Amino acid sequence: MQVKDRTFLITGAASGLGAATAERLVAGGGHVVLCDLNDAVEAHAAKLGQVARAVRGDVTSAADMQRAVDVSLELGGEQGLAGVVHCAGVVSVAKLVDREGNPADLEAYARTVQINLVGTFNVMRLAAAAMAKNLANADGERGVIINTASIAAFDGQVGQCAYSASKAGVVGMSLPAARELSRHGVRVMAIAPGVFQTPMMSEIPDEAAKALAASVPFPKRLGEPDEFARLVEHIITNVMLNGEVIRLDGGIRMQ
Repeated sequence: MQVKDRTFLITGAASGLGAATAERLVAGGGHVVLCDLNDAVEAHAAKLGQVARAVRGDVTSAADMQRAVDVSLELGGEQGLAGVVHCAGVVSVAKLVDREGNPADLEAYARTVQINLVGTFNVMRLAAAAMAKNLANADGERGVIINTASIAAFDGQVGQCAYSASKAGVVGMSLPAARELSRHGVRVMAIAPGVFQTPMMSEIPDEAAKALAASVPFPKRLGEPDEFARLVEHIITNVMLNGEVIRLDGGIRMQ
């Protein structure tokens, strides 16, 4: 599938990986619908110009995400929605038993899973239903779904039970979804980023961030959002990439 003149829905698009993806796809001639709960999404869409639209929405809301899909279909016109890049998510850290012997908060665990895993399924199901109606290209392709997992799905650290479980669920959905949607000509991929320079990373102390950067075998730095976006662009244009999870991490394996 080509990027030029095609329309893509990007969640979590107000900043970080999602914002960088929107910028790269527009630079490649694509049209984008930016979806986020953060009100900065409107300003970012305005910066990208006439080929971009902004939608405020919660990925766990069926109504919000259907509205985002509908805006994408309107922007896409006869070609419809070509793909979705799902970047929205939250990070949570909580031990099962804290230092005082108190158990972890069940509602906080459920919230992480609801946003990261159920939200992914919600976006995927609505986007897939829309893309299945597209006219197929020469390869029989009608659309592509790219979800964001995490290396925490494989190398979860202490305190990451909720986050790791939610991202492992995203990994687990990739192959069965790709197999199911193959009959519609819709590919499903996932990217598992390592430690990247995003707003989420700014929430941890500087010394901890430096230690994480130093632990990357090569290059010894945090990943840049555009490096994620470049992989998204390649997945879109390479029809043989399907049903797979790609680690994008500089070779890091978390302790």
